[in-house]
Amino acid sequence: MGETRAEIRAGMLLLASPELVDPNFADTVVLLLDADEDGAMGVVLNRPSPVPVISVLADWGDLVAEPEVLFRGGPVSPEGALAVALVHDPAVVPPGLRPVTDRLAIVDLDASADDLDAAVEGMRIFAGYAGWGAGQLEGEVDGGDWYVVPALAPDAFRADQSTLWREVMRRQPGELAWHMNRPVDPELN
Repeated sequence: MGETRAEIRAGMLLLASPELVDPNFADTVVLLLDADEDGAMGVVLNRPSPVPVISVLADWGDLVAEPEVLFRGGPVSPEGALAVALVHDPAVVPPGLRPVTDRLAIVDLDASADDLDAAVEGMRIFAGYAGWGAGQLEGEVDGGDWYVVPALAPDAFRADQSTLWREVMRRQPGELAWHMNRPVDPELN
């Protein structure tokens, strides 16, 4: 149990297990942006919406990675926006970016897009986020709802997110990768 909890930190991915049937999270990949004793928060990476970023946040359109749409980040505050950027140089993080890992940062959408253009390789904007209270995510991980795995910075910026869950699972070591082909109900196998 201690090992699992040590893995729950900013920059890790949560892969929904087949047992997780909550419609907000079934088949999702969540990038954790913050995690501590008070709780955790992240964004769902593989739920693009049909809404073009330029229609709601026009100033940021040039920095957004393909597809240039808002992503449904989670069920909490879906009317709000949160952005994650891939940083060019981890040694040079200008105001307006809050580092999550050496290459990923949360973007202050009140900052000027022009001021961040040189520092940002790509960006994704999420409507809403996923949040957990103190101990809640640890309980869900211990209960088998989530697999906690390392993220690669480009995971959040792929043009096609539809195969992200399978590709992240495929690169996992040992028996964890076997879950990639596991049916939702093992008795149907």
